[in-house]
Amino acid sequence: MDSSNSLFQSSFAELSLQRIPRAKQQSNPLRAWDAADELLLKHLAEQQLPSNGQKLLIINDSFGALSCSLADYRADYCISHWSDSLISQLACKENLDGNHLEDRIDWVDSISSPSGLFDLVLIKVPKSLALLEHQLITLQPHVTEKTLVIAGGMVKYLQKSYQQLFEQYLGNTTTSLAVKKARLIFAGTEKTTQVAQSPYPQQNHYQEIDLHISQHANVFSRDKLDIGTRFMLQQYQQLPSANSIVDLGCGNGILGIMAKRLQPEARVYFIDESYMAVASAQDNYFNALNLDSQQEQDRQQFMVSHCLEQTPLTAIDLILCNPPFHQSNTVGDQIAWQMFQQSFKALNKQGRLWVIGNRHLDYHNKLKRLFANCKTVASNKKFVILEAVKR
Repeated sequence: MDSSNSLFQSSFAELSLQRIPRAKQQSNPLRAWDAADELLLKHLAEQQLPSNGQKLLIINDSFGALSCSLADYRADYCISHWSDSLISQLACKENLDGNHLEDRIDWVDSISSPSGLFDLVLIKVPKSLALLEHQLITLQPHVTEKTLVIAGGMVKYLQKSYQQLFEQYLGNTTTSLAVKKARLIFAGTEKTTQVAQSPYPQQNHYQEIDLHISQHANVFSRDKLDIGTRFMLQQYQQLPSANSIVDLGCGNGILGIMAKRLQPEARVYFIDESYMAVASAQDNYFNALNLDSQQEQDRQQFMVSHCLEQTPLTAIDLILCNPPFHQSNTVGDQIAWQMFQQSFKALNKQGRLWVIGNRHLDYHNKLKRLFANCKTVASNKKFVILEAVKR
């Protein structure tokens, strides 16, 4: 990999930063930061922030550009890292280790709330407007009128509605000039005396599958049944029988729940790198099947993991996979390819992987290269469902 694309320089540090998952060898590999990270750090340096003894909260730091830059700058302020993405947390930890920085960060997942009051809050504006709304509402009790809240994002993704959320839940908001197509948002905190109630998770009823669904703010396709999922479910009459089933990249868990309905004796595992997705899948599983959520054995079926990396699963009969073809705002198949590779290892002999994907993504050739076989279960103008068997 071109080392110039991993060297990140700011007023705070010179770091080698890597993305997760690692990109395949490319002439111009993707960087682990963007111009919004650079602009945030430049502003902090100009304002001589953070100050001694401050509590700092960093939200949605994708690969650790902010956290790693600030981690060793001074030893007398505290950093909390709040994210819905396990991949982001793993990347940040790897980059801390790779740059010989001590991990003194308080890691907070998106289902939990940060602890205490903060003097400085840095936000990388997320792709999901709903996630930002939930984060700003949850943030309200953790800031005072003296707290500085600074957000950064790329101009092409910063719709007016994003700034309106800062106005609605925090206070008077201004923006910086654009630099290298990035912009900062400065939010006041005068509205935090009246704490709002988050509207998430939201409840929906999908009539076509007769299922009530609870979905946290960052879950894919929160408002309606995803058309890829709908097409996959239409082929469930062809679903092979299995004693163990994995819903990989589970989102709200519909694929696994409906498989459990058809095969009630099967043990189904729900896996996603999003904390909100796994929490949603767990709620939906117990509600849809009318089960006791206090059973610890059943609770172990829900795992936050980067693909299958953090799971102990082996000898699986069937894996259902609707892989993402983008990571935040970046399009790519690295996560899908890792899902396929780890699925191959986790399946038992004659175990099957079912994949739903857009026709243009060429999953057929990738699966055939890995499994030495691949057949089309069904296809339409937009999607294809593929089956690969471990032999």
